Amino acid sequence: QVQLVESGGGLVQAGGSLRLSCAASGRTFSSYIMGWFRQAPGKEREFVARIRWSGGSTSYAGSVKGRFTISRDNAKNTVYLQMNSLKAEDTAVYYCAAAKGGNYPYEYDYWGQGTQVTVSS
Repeated sequence: QVQLVESGGGLVQAGGSLRLSCAASGRTFSSYIMGWFRQAPGKEREFVARIRWSGGSTSYAGSVKGRFTISRDNAKNTVYLQMNSLKAEDTAVYYCAAAKGGNYPYEYDYWGQGTQVTVSS
């Protein structure tokens, strides 16, 4: 059974930092891309960042580029999202997901339950 379990969300002041983790289990993800998405109240789920398990190539949404960093630890089967210089508009539920490829939610096969990030201004 595939499981993606996020952790690390919380409440932080604007300008602060958080690191999200996504622990993956239940299958081999070496050929997969791992993505982070977020969804704010009343808005559609949007792409944040992604990383390829094999090779580690990354891609970011323009709104987070330079502030967020995605990384992975192959030995721990865990993907991270380091979020710095957080803004109020980063407030959302953040989801970890796995896919063979793509930046759109419909392209992702597996999803975590989400973790809330709230940035106070």
